[in-house]
Amino acid sequence: MFRAPAHARHPAPGVEHRLVSISLPRVRSGGSHRPATAGTRGVRMKIGILGTGGMAAALGGAWVAAGHSVMIGGRRPQRAQRIAELVAGAGTGSLADAARHGDAVLLAVPAAAAPQLAAELAGDLAGRTVVDCTNPLVPTDDGLMLDVGETGSIARRLAAAAPEAYVVKAFNLCHVSIWTLRPPTFENVPLAVPFCADHPTAIAATQTLIGSIGCTPAPCGGLARAAYLEATAALAIGMWWAGTQPRAAFPSPAEAPLP
Repeated sequence: MFRAPAHARHPAPGVEHRLVSISLPRVRSGGSHRPATAGTRGVRMKIGILGTGGMAAALGGAWVAAGHSVMIGGRRPQRAQRIAELVAGAGTGSLADAARHGDAVLLAVPAAAAPQLAAELAGDLAGRTVVDCTNPLVPTDDGLMLDVGETGSIARRLAAAAPEAYVVKAFNLCHVSIWTLRPPTFENVPLAVPFCADHPTAIAATQTLIGSIGCTPAPCGGLARAAYLEATAALAIGMWWAGTQPRAAFPSPAEAPLP
């Protein structure tokens, strides 16, 4: 069984809690930046969040701060209420309530449970942008590996489970704590958020979700390329656990001297 070394303080976004135990972050508002009121370019979205873990709290808080209408949905009402209190401004309801509330719906549950949940709510998710932030990772003796079945990615499994939804892969590469920053900016550069999507409506909605919290949308192609985002998460998280910095492996070509 692969285990994170003692110095690995952060779990992988979307990895089940059996791998690493974390407490929910308190959404913080440090800095003088104020996200654009009512979202990017004045767009105020209705967002449903399926799940009551750290990603639900962190991204939910970021979207509430950006002026969006957020509803947290969970199987346990008390847990959903706790997350709503952390987010300060979000409503609560059942999973189906949250799915019906959102023009966009964040699926923030363990990857292993996501396809079944998408199938259960397929009717409620029809015609909506469904954002998959999960990472289907399993620990092995060789490190973190993907567990995606024959579809090539968990995102494609979700699309098969809810065929009338517009599935997007996004928000899976950063640790949950990054989404509590207002805004996520590093070395004076806004965080780029890669995403994969097929439908024009989903692409536009995802760009608003990303841009309204002060980040830069980074389109990476259609959903067929979601497997690359999931594989990147496996590589990057494995490097973090090994005590190295993935960003150090990807310098900009502009920083190299001209020949």
